[in-house]
Amino acid sequence: MSYVICINRQFGSLGRPIARKLSEILGVEYYDRDIVDATAKKMNLPVSQISNEEENARSPLFFMRFPLGNITTDKQDDIFRIQRKLILDIADKENCIIVGRCSDYILREREHMLSVFIYAPVDVRFDNCVNILHMDPTEAKRMIEDVDKARDAYHMRYAGYFPNDINHQKIMIDSSLLGVDETAEYLAEIVKMKGWN
Repeated sequence: MSYVICINRQFGSLGRPIARKLSEILGVEYYDRDIVDATAKKMNLPVSQISNEEENARSPLFFMRFPLGNITTDKQDDIFRIQRKLILDIADKENCIIVGRCSDYILREREHMLSVFIYAPVDVRFDNCVNILHMDPTEAKRMIEDVDKARDAYHMRYAGYFPNDINHQKIMIDSSLLGVDETAEYLAEIVKMKGWN
C-alpha cells in the first residue's frame, strides 16, 4: 500500500520548500500547485480564480475578504469536491507528499498517512517572507495574517478542525529549529523508521 505525507503549514514557515526537499530525499512526488492546475482544468476556470477561492471558504469564525467580488459557497464546495477526488486518486496510485487542501482530513482513514504541521515564530516567518521570499515588508506582515486566517477558515469549513489541532496532527515542528534541509531530513527519517520507504 502506498504512503502519503500530508503537510499543513503556517504562511512563511517554509512548508513548501520543506515539502520539495522531502520529496527529493524520499524520491517521491509532491503535490501543491499541481492540484490547483488540475482543478482549474476540470472546472474550465482560470488558475487564479481557483487559487483565490479555494482558501476563502466562509467560516463563522472569520470574516474573509473576497477579492473577486461575490464568491459563492457553492463554487467553493465544487472546488473542494474536485480536489478531494484528485487527492484520493493521487494517494491511491503512488507514494507522495500533498501540501494543504485538507489532505490530512481527506486521507485520515489511511493506515500509511503521516500528517505534519509546520510552524514558526511570527518574527521568523516575517524574516523568511522578506529575506527568502523577497516580499515587501508591509505585504509580508499582511499576508502572514491574512493567509493564516484563510487557511484556518478553509480547513475548519471542510475538515471541522484547525490545521494546527494537536488531536489531528501526528507531527508538529517549528521549522526555525532545524531549517529547511534538516527539517526535511528529520521527516524523512521518520518515514524510514515507519518502514514505508
